[in-house]
Amino acid sequence: MKRIFLFLLTNLAIVFVLSISMRLLGVEPYLNQNGLNLSALLIFAAVMGFGGALISLALSKWMAKMSVGAQVIDQPRTAQERWLVDTVHRFAQRANIQPPEVAIWQSNEVNAFATGMNKNKALVAVSTGLLHTMTQQEAEAVIGHEIAHVANGDMVTLALIQGVVNTFVLFLSRVIGNLVDKVVFKTENGNGPAFWITVVIADIVLGILASVIVMWFSRQREFRADVGGASLTSRQAMIAALERLQSLHGHPLPEKMAAFGINGGRSSFGLKRLLMTHPPLDERIQALKNQQN
Repeated sequence: MKRIFLFLLTNLAIVFVLSISMRLLGVEPYLNQNGLNLSALLIFAAVMGFGGALISLALSKWMAKMSVGAQVIDQPRTAQERWLVDTVHRFAQRANIQPPEVAIWQSNEVNAFATGMNKNKALVAVSTGLLHTMTQQEAEAVIGHEIAHVANGDMVTLALIQGVVNTFVLFLSRVIGNLVDKVVFKTENGNGPAFWITVVIADIVLGILASVIVMWFSRQREFRADVGGASLTSRQAMIAALERLQSLHGHPLPEKMAAFGINGGRSSFGLKRLLMTHPPLDERIQALKNQQN
């Protein structure tokens, strides 16, 4: 959850700053000086949308480290740190990727995440709570899960999907704003005050709807990462790690619990499920068990 949340938050902030900058520089108003130029608007939306997503991706490691205070292990100082680095490097070699940076942060929560610009320049970080709570076999399964995220290129694919989503949100919000300003408020060029008010509202509403697509993608990648983690360790180890998480606080897990970035115990329905970054634990466990049949 932490990995996805930070990426989305950074993406939204960057898109907002880019959009404001383009308006101040006179680029965006130019698009509808003589009526809305849809072709130019689409190009503008794509530049802003993919620009925000790719800059967010480039900043993902730095943002992740800063948000939790993670310390990169350059030289292991303890046996536990040596084990952690060796495990990450061993799994990276099996997954045919360059060894990621390995970091650890002080927290009682059971958590781990992976992020980075590409699969060969990644970061894998774990909390002290995970290392102290889980058995070595369970912790290895968690690390394998995160290495699978890196090897599958999930952050890059997420950035590309977010870029497409950003593009359509920016494009449609301005089309809607132009129509409202012209049809409802009778502004000749569709670029009056109502245009900007409508654009802001449409950006928010469409952004929430678009996030459903991104969240769906994220949930599907979790199932795949579970399979990848199981292949690097074993299915039983992966199942045991997920079951350990369930046993820590019962059902459902509190929102602050986020091992593997997870924040839910039982299956959910409705809007809450649509906005979940990760599938419920019981569904992930059952999916792994079904593969044994």
